[in-house]
Amino acid sequence: MSASNIDNFKRALGAATKAIAGEPELEVSYGGDVAGIVREQIMLPSLPPAPRPEVIAKARGEADALALRLSLHNSELHSKNQPETGPARAVFEAMEQARIEALGARHLSGLGDNLMAALDARCSRKGFDKDTIAKDDNSFAEAVGLFAREALSGRALPESCSGIMGAWRGELEVKAGTRMEMLKDLLSDQEAYGRSVRKLIADFDMGEDLANPEEGEDAEDETSENEDETPQEGPEDNQEQQQGQTEVSDADAIEDEDGTPQDMVDAENIDGESDDEDNEAPNPNAPRPQPSNMPEPYTVYTTAHDEIIKAEELCEIDELDRLRGYLDGHMKGLSSVIARLANRLQRRLLAQQQRSWTFDLEEGQLDTARLTRVIIDPMSALTFKEEKETDFRDTIVTILIDNSGSMRGRPIMVAAVCADIMARTLERCGVKAEILGFTTRAWKGGRSFQDWMAAGKPSLPGRLNDLRHIIYKSADMPWRRAKRNLGLMMREGLLKENIDGEALEWAYRRLMSRPEQRRILMVISDGAPVDDATQSQNKTGLLEANLRMVIDKIENRSEVELVAIGIGHDVTRWYKRAVTIMDVEQLGGAMTEKLAELFDDKGRR
Repeated sequence: MSASNIDNFKRALGAATKAIAGEPELEVSYGGDVAGIVREQIMLPSLPPAPRPEVIAKARGEADALALRLSLHNSELHSKNQPETGPARAVFEAMEQARIEALGARHLSGLGDNLMAALDARCSRKGFDKDTIAKDDNSFAEAVGLFAREALSGRALPESCSGIMGAWRGELEVKAGTRMEMLKDLLSDQEAYGRSVRKLIADFDMGEDLANPEEGEDAEDETSENEDETPQEGPEDNQEQQQGQTEVSDADAIEDEDGTPQDMVDAENIDGESDDEDNEAPNPNAPRPQPSNMPEPYTVYTTAHDEIIKAEELCEIDELDRLRGYLDGHMKGLSSVIARLANRLQRRLLAQQQRSWTFDLEEGQLDTARLTRVIIDPMSALTFKEEKETDFRDTIVTILIDNSGSMRGRPIMVAAVCADIMARTLERCGVKAEILGFTTRAWKGGRSFQDWMAAGKPSLPGRLNDLRHIIYKSADMPWRRAKRNLGLMMREGLLKENIDGEALEWAYRRLMSRPEQRRILMVISDGAPVDDATQSQNKTGLLEANLRMVIDKIENRSEVELVAIGIGHDVTRWYKRAVTIMDVEQLGGAMTEKLAELFDDKGRR
C-alpha cells in the first residue's frame, strides 16, 4: 500500500467511524499504540506505511468498537448500575462492551467481522490462547466478556481465546448460560440490561461488590466517633445498624504445596540465620544452646502422617456449600457489625495509597495534559504515563486461626466470619491475604502415637500426634473463589488439638516464600498448646517452650510483623504485640484495630 493509499484508508476509516458514531464533527486521529476515547476524540494506533491485511482489519475493528460506544452507550445510565469497587466492576464493564458490540454486529455483519478481527488481535497479544491462564479476578472478567460476546452476537470466538475460555467456560455455562439468553432481548435497553447484569454478578457470588462499601457510613460516623477509636465496642453498641455483606464465592485453589515438616523441628534456625554475640565466625559443628526454659530439645517422633491440605480437599463441594450456608445463617447479625468496622479499615487504608505517575513513556495511559505538544508540533509523538506501584500494596497478611476443640461453637463461627470480611477488605485495598488453620488429625495421638507404641514406647519421643494444617485461602486465590472454604470450620469433628509452635512456623515459612516486602502474621487463639499424647510422654512444657522459641525467632530475628489476639486467654505473656478479649463478639473490632495500627505505623521495620 502506497503512501497515498494509506492516507486514503485513514480518511475512509475516519469517515466510517463518524458515520457509525453518528457525530459528523467527531475527530479521529492516529498515534501511539492504544486505541481509546479522549475528550470525545477517538485516538487510533499508528499505522505502518504498508500495513498487512490483519493490521487493517484490527484498525477497523478498534475504530468500530469506539464508534459504537459513542453511539450506543449512555454514561449516566452506566454509572447508575455500575458497581463501585472490586472484580464486579470489571465484569460489569466487560458486559457493557459486549452489549455494545453485539448490538452493532446485529445490524451490520461487516462491522461484526471487523470487531472479531480486533478481538482476535487483542487476545493473541494478551496470550489468551495459552493453557497456562491463571484463574484470577482479571482473567474471570475477561472470560465473562468473551462468553457474553459469543452468546449475544451468535458468533464463535476466535482460536486465540481458546486458553482462557478452556479455563472458565464450564463454570460460565453453568452460572450464566440461562441469563445470557435473557440478555439477548435487552440489548437495546441499556438500563434494563444493566439491572440484569447486576443479577448476573450476584449469580457469580460477587454480590458484595455491588454495594458501595462506604454507603450509610457517614451518618453513623457522626454519631459514633468513639467507635473508630475502640472498634471492639462496635458489636455491643450497633447491633441494629446497616446490614453488612459477606457474599463472595466459589472455591478453586491455585496453590502448589510442598510443606512437609522436618523430622527435627529447629525453631532457632527457621530461616537459616545464626546468632553470634561475640561477632566471631560461627562454628557449624558446635551444639546450639537452648534457652534456659527449654526442658528438652523439641523433636517430632514422625512426620509421616502429617498433612498440609486445602480446605476443598477435606470436604465435598456440596457439603462446603451447605456448611457455608449454615455459617451465614448463624452470623447475620454479627456480620453487619464486622462489615462496618472493616469498611472503616478500608477507608483508612485507601487514604494511605498516594498515587504517583511515570511520564514520557512510549506506551501506557495517554497523557492528556501534554496533548498541546501535538498542536504546537504535529510531528511530535504522543506521550503516555503509567501509575507507579506503591509500597502500601506490596504487603501480605496471613490470618492463622486456632482450629482446636476449645474453639467449637460461637468462637470458631466468629473467627471464620471475621477472617472472611477482613481478607475481603484487604483484597479490595490491593493487599494480599491468606487464611490458614491448624489442628490435629486425631484426639490423644493418631497414627504417630500408634507407631510409637509399636516401636516399644521409646522415652521422650517428642511430638506424638498427626498435624493437620489447612489452607482456607491462599494469598493468590481471589476471595470470591475461597468464600465457601470457611464453612469447613463448621464441620463436625474437624476441631481437635492444637500444636501452636509448628503451626506458627508453618505460617511463617509460607510468608517468607512470598515476594512481598512487608509481611504481617495475625494469630487468633483461645489457649496454650495442648496435645495429650505429647504432653503425657514428654517432660512438662515441651509444646509451650517450642512456641516461645518460634515467637522469639519471628519477633526478634525476622522481618515478619507478628500480632496475636487471644480469646479468653492471655496471649500478652507470649507475644509482644497482642491483645486479649474476654468476649468473642469483640474479635472483629480487635482485628480491625490491630491491622489499622500496623498500617498506620509509619516507622515499620
